[in-house]
Amino acid sequence: MEKIKKQGYKAVVGAIAIQLTLGIAYVWSVFQTGIANSIFNGDNAAAGLTFSLLLVGLGFGSVIGGKLTTIYSTARVVFIGGIILGAGFFLASLVTANVFWLLWVTYGVMGGLGMGFTYSTTIACAQKWFPHKKGLVTGIIVSALGFGGVVFTPIIESLIVLFGGEEIGEQKTFIVLSVIFLVVCGVGSIFMKNPPDGYNPLGESAASTTSTPAETVKSYNVTEMIKTPQFYLVSFTFLLTCMGGLMMMAFAKPIAVAKGLEATATIGVLAITMFNSAGRLIWGMISDKLGRINTLMVIFTGSAICSLLVNAATSYFVFVLIAFIGFFYGGIVGTIPSLVADIFGPKNMATNYGFVLLFFGAGAIVSSQIAGYYRNIALEDINLMFPAFVIASCCAVAGMGMMIVLRLIQKRK
Repeated sequence: MEKIKKQGYKAVVGAIAIQLTLGIAYVWSVFQTGIANSIFNGDNAAAGLTFSLLLVGLGFGSVIGGKLTTIYSTARVVFIGGIILGAGFFLASLVTANVFWLLWVTYGVMGGLGMGFTYSTTIACAQKWFPHKKGLVTGIIVSALGFGGVVFTPIIESLIVLFGGEEIGEQKTFIVLSVIFLVVCGVGSIFMKNPPDGYNPLGESAASTTSTPAETVKSYNVTEMIKTPQFYLVSFTFLLTCMGGLMMMAFAKPIAVAKGLEATATIGVLAITMFNSAGRLIWGMISDKLGRINTLMVIFTGSAICSLLVNAATSYFVFVLIAFIGFFYGGIVGTIPSLVADIFGPKNMATNYGFVLLFFGAGAIVSSQIAGYYRNIALEDINLMFPAFVIASCCAVAGMGMMIVLRLIQKRK
């Protein structure tokens, strides 16, 4: 039994390493201005769509990757995901302004598909090893993705400067990142193995007296899941409430620059990635004690308030606000996977969560277009971008309403 448990810890370590590198995708704000000017003729909305398409691809990749894990090993699916992701970033380095749409295909679609193959499959694998601590384990793993932004932001900034500076160095940096994806996903996949059938980390005696809702709930397949109102409540909540975080994720650096903090604007990127990472872990732990829905209600309240304060933020308070928005956003993406597993069971988690992520991808597209539209308007006055965050705040309030409905449905079961 101890030998088997060690394999579970190895799976978690492998998942952490992989998710750490996936966090590179979340520093798009570092690339945003340079790519917008060099590839998209200054169109912020078109450039931001690249990041949104990556998140859409993440959803589709999670669905496909989850399905493939029922046929092939998790290790093989993760390895293939690393190849697709690495190839997408390498090809993105070759895109020119004449064929700007290829950046959407390579960095966006291919990058997202590769991420999806590795993202939800590693989460599902780790949850199967530690079903009694899903919130904690999920929080640790997805916090690694957020922390990846902290680790790689200064590295990427340095690489851009090394390769020629803004509007030149971004795409050359993609080549280095493609190699990192290939190496880390390839090595990390070796440790991604599911536990044997009937595995119980608490032991047989504990199993007879101790259980959690996730251990006793029916395991839904996709067909069964999409027939339930719970699926749509969770999915549309994810779609709406992710907007504030995604808007700030893509525009943290440009907003800081526009607020007169150009010399220290990178701090905004570090703030949102660092607190995004912390939020995934801390809120995941809290949700094990407080409950998923209660935790999300607190998170949505904080997100709604912070989004309304963006316009009023001045000087270095901007960084504080960016950090809090990242903290609450991390809580959303760190708690939703455990909520999905609680409601629909752990067996088909990778595929089921992939379908929920499709709505997250839709929210990413909507948020990028809203934020990009108002950012284009606000080129001379950043305050004109405020309506975008008002919309994000209203969406967070709507998410609270849907969680109340979800709670009522769950109590009737």
